[in-house]
Amino acid sequence: MNNLKESERAELHKTIWRIANDLRGSVDGWDFKTYVLGILFYRFISENLTHYLNEQERQAGSPHFEYATLSDEDAEFGRAETVTEKGFYILPSHLFANVRARARLDANLNETLARVFKEIEGSAVGHASEDDFKGLFDDLDVNSNKLGPTVARRNEKLVKLLEAIGDLPLSNGDGRFADNAIDLFGDAYEYLMQMYASTAGKSGGEFYTPQEVSELLTRIAVLGKTEVNKVYDPACGSGSLLLNFAKVLGQANVRRGFFGQEINLATYNLCRINMFLHDVNYEKFDIAHGDTLTDPHHWDDEPFEAIVSNPPYSIKWAGDANPLLINDPRFAPAGVLAPKSKADLAFTMHILSWLAVDGTAAIVEFPGVLYRGGAEQKIRQYLIDNNYVTAVIQLPPDLFFGTTIATCVIVLQKSKGDNATLFIDASAEFARSGNKNKLLPEHRQKILDAYAARADAPHFARLVENGEIAANGYNIAVSSYVAPEDTREAVDIQALNAEIARMVARQAALRTQIDAIVAELEGEGA
Repeated sequence: MNNLKESERAELHKTIWRIANDLRGSVDGWDFKTYVLGILFYRFISENLTHYLNEQERQAGSPHFEYATLSDEDAEFGRAETVTEKGFYILPSHLFANVRARARLDANLNETLARVFKEIEGSAVGHASEDDFKGLFDDLDVNSNKLGPTVARRNEKLVKLLEAIGDLPLSNGDGRFADNAIDLFGDAYEYLMQMYASTAGKSGGEFYTPQEVSELLTRIAVLGKTEVNKVYDPACGSGSLLLNFAKVLGQANVRRGFFGQEINLATYNLCRINMFLHDVNYEKFDIAHGDTLTDPHHWDDEPFEAIVSNPPYSIKWAGDANPLLINDPRFAPAGVLAPKSKADLAFTMHILSWLAVDGTAAIVEFPGVLYRGGAEQKIRQYLIDNNYVTAVIQLPPDLFFGTTIATCVIVLQKSKGDNATLFIDASAEFARSGNKNKLLPEHRQKILDAYAARADAPHFARLVENGEIAANGYNIAVSSYVAPEDTREAVDIQALNAEIARMVARQAALRTQIDAIVAELEGEGA
């Protein structure tokens, strides 16, 4: 992403915004995102595969090879080897560019696209990539009434979609990727995600973490490291948090790849698409669908060296209504389960269980988990008494889509050099941008510097011995330990006293004058 010039990015975003709004028409933006993102993905994998196959054949001695011009029959020779390497296969007639070229004349375009999507998914069946492609196009319903009441009207919309997405300046258009094509596709996808999240209210906020917050969490999780074995997010949403590790460290430095789980099926599909659009090949990611708290995947994987997450705030879960959970090795150590009405600390305990001994986890939390009593207090006691909490960071309000709440970040580690917790008050570290607050680079750097220094900083950071936290009822709200700066204007006491003395003297003089006037009036009256 860093390879994109700001002017290039701004122009791309302007074009995407226009296309998305022009195409939407009567379709709700939140529903229409599936079509825009899905067709963008279809174009990406078509061009990515074409580029890959052209390069392979040209290096093998066929300098003028063009995969897109082959017949489907001739293209079958490369299917098996390509699926092993790329995880999928697309016949030449099914490539985005070729379907787009015929779209206006195809009276059955909806059926053509449905067949193409089915065959792309089907190409992975029986291979290691099968789970990564299964159901990937399920949400892209080309026969939906949302696109139009008749087949003809739906096809009109699909033609416009293909042409608009095809016109985006994301590659050279000749089977070759531009040098920064991956950056362009990835940036287009992320911008669309942010755009739809910002206009979707609460439903958008459930699957999207702003990029500046994602970057902060990532840099905290990998502080002092240049590579990690693998990364994990138990509530991965659209995958933006996971993919920030590729930006911060470089994809090759996440050696074994990206792991996550997502309960929402549509968002799970968005996450897998996001991985492909950032050129993360199928063998480098493992995204599972399901409820992390009651049906966790990745049990058999070794612990994760870096974990980042923005779990849903205070959702309901089975809790003690499921008698098996209290003996679950993830939750049992605390001796109590998170309340059924507030699963926040259940995610925290799950993350701690999945964390490597030398790893770091950075978790966005609802502020109530820092101070509420009952079971949550007992879980905090377990975390503090076992010295797992490295830092608590208070974030500014109104950073996230769908909520204005000032969230916090809890940082967990299993190996620490002290028996203390660092508290950072970053509630004032923001700039207003549009209708939301943003953490600018200087704000993020100030937080990171304080986290790395692990020392007191007046009105911003304080390193607190865990014994003091215990004495305070295991309350870990930042405001309990970091005193806010007194911004009231300083008062000069000596000057104030002198002014009071002058006022008192003046009052006495006035009273003497008034008494004299009253006496004179009384004398005249006599």
